[in-house]
Amino acid sequence: MARRLTVKDLLDQRGKHQFAMLRVETLAEAEAAEKAGVELLSVPPAMILDRQFRDAAPTAFAFPGDNFYEIGDTADFLRWAFPLFKHGADGFYCSGSLQTVKAMADHGLPVCGHVGLIPSKATWTGGFKAVGKTIDSAIRVYEQCRALEAAGAFAVEIEVVPHAITKAIAERTGLFLISMGAGGAGHAQYLFSDDVLGQNPGHVPRHARQYADLGAEYARLQQMRIAAMTEFAAEVHGGAYPAPAHLVEADPSVVEEFRAWLDLNP
Repeated sequence: MARRLTVKDLLDQRGKHQFAMLRVETLAEAEAAEKAGVELLSVPPAMILDRQFRDAAPTAFAFPGDNFYEIGDTADFLRWAFPLFKHGADGFYCSGSLQTVKAMADHGLPVCGHVGLIPSKATWTGGFKAVGKTIDSAIRVYEQCRALEAAGAFAVEIEVVPHAITKAIAERTGLFLISMGAGGAGHAQYLFSDDVLGQNPGHVPRHARQYADLGAEYARLQQMRIAAMTEFAAEVHGGAYPAPAHLVEADPSVVEEFRAWLDLNP
């Protein structure tokens, strides 16, 4: 079996190998990604603490992540990260401050920052739209990358940034760039399993690509559930269930003796 990737592996392979990355929400998705050859996984923090995770995805480079407002300040981030690192987290998504990134990196924790469209901070960039289409915003994205690198981050998720801007940044930074809708110059391409599997009931981002239609399959299965339960309820209400084939029989003499006992012991 192949070994787990390290931070050094990712940095050494910048520009030599294009990595695949998915956000997974269940152990079944993690196992499928592992078997499919997806090297990098973004996971809910609780999944790292589940002993079954490494059975499902033994070689995946796993980034637990949550929004900064779910975790707190710098001290909270450190308290959050240490147990996850102990249980096998390989890197940490951090949308907190540069101070937080530096504190985590100073403790030897591999940190991945976030630039471009950051959903939890989209109010600062005008909502859910591309970032970096103007000279000022492109410079801002680059400056944020440089600041994260200086703070000790080894990677950055660069989200919904024009691909030519991403390419120019990749040529001038030592960061491992994780592209979500930011083009092929990123060193990894990142999507959500819900979009890849076609099980996202809401808005599907422009950069996402659907490779299966599990949503339709789930709808078909739900109709099968309803049909089976409807038939069950109808048979119960009509007396057809339970039928003789579903009953446990007792010897008639035992039943007779039991009834006689009940008559004597009301």
